[in-house]
Amino acid sequence: MRIAHFGHSCLLVELHGKKILFDPGTFSHGFEGITGLDAIAITHQHPDHIDPARIDALTEANPGARLLSDPQTAVQRGGRWEAVRAGNVLDLDGLRITGGGGRHAVIHPELPVIDNTVFQLGTAEDPAQLVHPGDSLWVPPVPVGVLATPAAAPWMKISEAVDYLRAVNPRTAIPIHYGIVAPEARGIYFGRLTEMRPEGTEFTVLPAEDSRDFPA
Repeated sequence: MRIAHFGHSCLLVELHGKKILFDPGTFSHGFEGITGLDAIAITHQHPDHIDPARIDALTEANPGARLLSDPQTAVQRGGRWEAVRAGNVLDLDGLRITGGGGRHAVIHPELPVIDNTVFQLGTAEDPAQLVHPGDSLWVPPVPVGVLATPAAAPWMKISEAVDYLRAVNPRTAIPIHYGIVAPEARGIYFGRLTEMRPEGTEFTVLPAEDSRDFPA
């Protein structure tokens, strides 16, 4: 498995011969010229996860990619976009994609809660080799290889980030969703998650627009 991070929640994952791009949003950069994608996966409709100014050019440059998203985003975008709900299982020529979660984390009780699909990539025998939760703290019911774990968000305290990482207990954790934090302050969040991660979990910060290989 090869993973590249393009800032905030945008990851390019190469697994089982397939290339999946997650959440190319307004706080992410460097994904614009990517071609040859097998799928583009959007967890939810917020612009920091799908940039309305750049998404059309990206999809046009990848005419063979399946366009997968939460149900509300699929309705809003129309066309080739497919709704992926919790419990849905898709086969991408040998790569299994399983939907989980279903709802965005609560920002405030007075604000409506929108759809949020958690994407799990893997195989029938090992369905969560990688998990991208979007803006949620949904815990998969199966062992997780690599977790893209939210590090900071308006809907989350650092204690919740730590508890989520412990609850999932992945082999490897990669922090995402920290585009809202000034670069000089990110070490506060990364430090707490590193210090308080589960025993046996590797915590790895991927430099922007850089990639690394991980065991599948």
